[in-house]
Amino acid sequence: MQKIGFIGAYDKIDLMLYVAKILTVLGKRILIVDCTQKQKAKYVVPAITPTANYVTEFENIDVAIGFSSFEHLRQYLGIDDLNQSYDIVFVDTDSYDMFKRFELENSDINYFVTSFDVYDLKKGLEVLSELEEQIKVTKILFSKNMLPEEEQYLDFLSKDCNISWNEYKIYFTITMEDFSAIIENQRVEKIKFKKLTSAYKENLSYIVEGIYKEVKNTDIRKAIKTIEKGA
Repeated sequence: MQKIGFIGAYDKIDLMLYVAKILTVLGKRILIVDCTQKQKAKYVVPAITPTANYVTEFENIDVAIGFSSFEHLRQYLGIDDLNQSYDIVFVDTDSYDMFKRFELENSDINYFVTSFDVYDLKKGLEVLSELEEQIKVTKILFSKNMLPEEEQYLDFLSKDCNISWNEYKIYFTITMEDFSAIIENQRVEKIKFKKLTSAYKENLSYIVEGIYKEVKNTDIRKAIKTIEKGA
C-alpha cells in the first residue's frame, strides 16, 4: 500500500478527491484520511450518519474523518492490515502532531500544498519546521499569477526546515472557472470534471502519474474522459 502525504494549511480536500477519482477509475482502491484541524471533508463529503470518527464511501473513494492514527483506523475497521482493503492512502494534515502520528516521514510521496497567502505559507510550513530528519517534499503551488518572487519567498521561509524540495513541482493557476466548478460539485455532491479547465485537469494527471508510475499517460487521459462523461 502506498502512503501519500498532503501537507499544509491550504484547503486540499477537493484536490485529493479529484486525484483519487482518477485513480479509482484506473482500478485503485483509495482511502483519504482527513486529520486536519478544520476537517473540511466532514462537510463536503456526504455521509448518512456523521459521528466523531467514521469512514464513508463517496464515488468509490473511502474517506476517514476523526482518526488520530492508522492504529485507531484499523481498530475502527476491524482489520489488522490496511493493505487488505486499500492500494493507496492519502493523508491530509495541517499539523506536525498528525504528521508524526501517521508517520508521514515514511510516506512514498509527500506533497506540500499551498497558495502564496502568507497564512497558508507560514502555517503550512509549521508542519515541516520540527522535522528531525530530512525528507523529500514535492511542491503543489496555487497562484493567480505565479510570479517568480512568490516561490522565492516560499524558499526563503522554508530554508531552515529539514526538507529537500523535489525539482519537479506542479503549478495550479487559480481561476474563477475552476473555483465555480468545485463549488458546484460540492453543492450537488458529485465529482465532475466537465467544467474544470484543461489546465486543472492536466495538473491532476501529472499528480496521478507521480503516484501511479506504472500507468500510461494515455490511460490517465482515458480515465479523465470517462469521468467527464459521467461514468
